[in-house]
Amino acid sequence: MISFKAILFLYLATFVCAKEDDVIVIGEDNWKDLLKGEWMIEFHARWCPACRTLQPVWEDLGSWSDDLGIKVARVDVTDAPALIGRFMTTALPTIFHAIDGEFRKYKGPRGKDDFITFIEEKKWKEIEPLSSWKAPDSVWMSTVAWFFKMSMFLRGAFIYLTEDVGVPYWAGYCIFAALSVTVGAIPSLIFLVFFTHLLCPPKSEPKKKAKSDDEKDNEHEDKDNVVAEDLIDQAVEKKNRGDCAARF
Repeated sequence: MISFKAILFLYLATFVCAKEDDVIVIGEDNWKDLLKGEWMIEFHARWCPACRTLQPVWEDLGSWSDDLGIKVARVDVTDAPALIGRFMTTALPTIFHAIDGEFRKYKGPRGKDDFITFIEEKKWKEIEPLSSWKAPDSVWMSTVAWFFKMSMFLRGAFIYLTEDVGVPYWAGYCIFAALSVTVGAIPSLIFLVFFTHLLCPPKSEPKKKAKSDDEKDNEHEDKDNVVAEDLIDQAVEKKNRGDCAARF
């Protein structure tokens, strides 16, 4: 026979799971869902004490999502480090309001009633939205997100080399320093060549202008005239020689 405590435990577990299902987990694969509709998004980390304090309030807000006509989400920055750079999150917890791709940072009180009032009275209109270049789907923020993701990949590779493979820490630092110099030198050289080409473009020989048909005919006539003058000069010279010989 099932005891009362077991029934109570199952009920509480079902209630907690239902509340957690109301809060959508956003990661690097589905963050673009935030660009459509109205959202309240919390950036948190499991190790953050302030985030743990906000957790029950955020779950309560999630249970109101259908009544408010919004979606409530959370981003665990430990699992999605690239989103830290994409949203320029510098403190935890950080809360954003999003509507149709327009993001605003929430800086008000953090009670459930405060959040509900913020949505129902559309107080988000009083907050200046993020500028276009700071928008998470902009080219600039996508680049920042890529660098964050790459840094976490390198950190994981370093931990693998030092802890799993057994490479000494000093050797790991040397390897990554050499890779950083090598990888960084390639784009630097490309930029240097391009920049030098702009400042000091190579001198090119002037192209010879194509001659027209009239110019070609004039050249031929000039050559014919020169040849004719040479023939006349030779004939005159021969005649003068003949006259001199006749006199003698």
